[in-house]
Amino acid sequence: MTTWRERAQTAVRDFVTPLADSIDRAHAVPHSVQQRLAEEGFFGLSIPTQYGGAAASAEDIAAVLEEVSFGSLSVATDLAVHLSVASAPIARWGTAAQKEHWLPAMARGEWLGAFALTEPEVGSDSQHIQTKYTAAGDGFRIDGSKIFITNGGQARVVLVFATRDPKLEARGISCFLVERGSPGFSVTRRLDKLGLRGSETTELLFDGCRVPAGAMLGPEGKGFEVAMSALEGGRIGISATSLGVARAALRVLSSHVRPSSEEWRRSVLSRAHVSVEAASALVQRAARLKDSGADYGLAASSAKLFCSQVAFQVASRAYDFTVEDGADHDEVQGAERLFRDSRVLTIVEGTTEIQELILGRKLSAPARD
Repeated sequence: MTTWRERAQTAVRDFVTPLADSIDRAHAVPHSVQQRLAEEGFFGLSIPTQYGGAAASAEDIAAVLEEVSFGSLSVATDLAVHLSVASAPIARWGTAAQKEHWLPAMARGEWLGAFALTEPEVGSDSQHIQTKYTAAGDGFRIDGSKIFITNGGQARVVLVFATRDPKLEARGISCFLVERGSPGFSVTRRLDKLGLRGSETTELLFDGCRVPAGAMLGPEGKGFEVAMSALEGGRIGISATSLGVARAALRVLSSHVRPSSEEWRRSVLSRAHVSVEAASALVQRAARLKDSGADYGLAASSAKLFCSQVAFQVASRAYDFTVEDGADHDEVQGAERLFRDSRVLTIVEGTTEIQELILGRKLSAPARD
């Protein structure tokens, strides 16, 4: 029986890797690529089988994201957001009606999801968001803006986090399922970026956006919990994509080191190899803890912190070697893409500094009996 990893490896070899550089240059993932991923069932990995999904394990989802990012981080990022912080929260927190409405089409890849927490003036300190919601008739009105939103323009549903009173901090935040085309909801711009160019990153505006009462995801005032639980799971996904990029960069690096190479070059390759192996172990451990039902927060943050740094370090060295060796244009461009893409991995789903803060708090807390 073919495993999810093996299916992903075949798909990536056939229609992701050959297009990776053109996706980067075009600043867009072709619809045909998303359609092929959907046909493989990848968009339904985190969705229960009763809604047409695969109900895959965290370990299998991580394996798929690792392999897809080995071919293209842009393609993997769109998929990771859809799985980890869009469809998974709906599956966990949604009402029966919300699940029936959204999840089947999301599982088929017909409707993409997005996650809108970050704001122009509020990044890591997300309990202080300024986007507000108020009761309006038989529903709610949302006013504010969000930025750095993956899939923001193409998503059919966006998980939008808003507060009824900023003074309440986390206790005032609720989550809403906002459908594309809702009155007062618009995509104001698509952002240009250093890397991850094929993945759509947008700024969203909510100007008197009206949503029905049934659009609230989870209990009122529990939006911060919805967001944090989604991000915790998402860190395993980002760790897996970081591992995929690191593996791709290691392949480039190893092609420029031979037995006759200088000792320092062989040492660079040795350290990169060990780092990638360690990153793989951290991803696997975090995913297995999640699958077992154990507390996986510490493992997820550890994996995210380490894997994202490894991806950037190995990609940096790979780019250095291709340039120093006068590699041909296509190889340099591919190494450059990996280098540019890898930089964002230390920022998304909680920056390096935030992961260190989370780990410091958890590790210094008194041990439970």
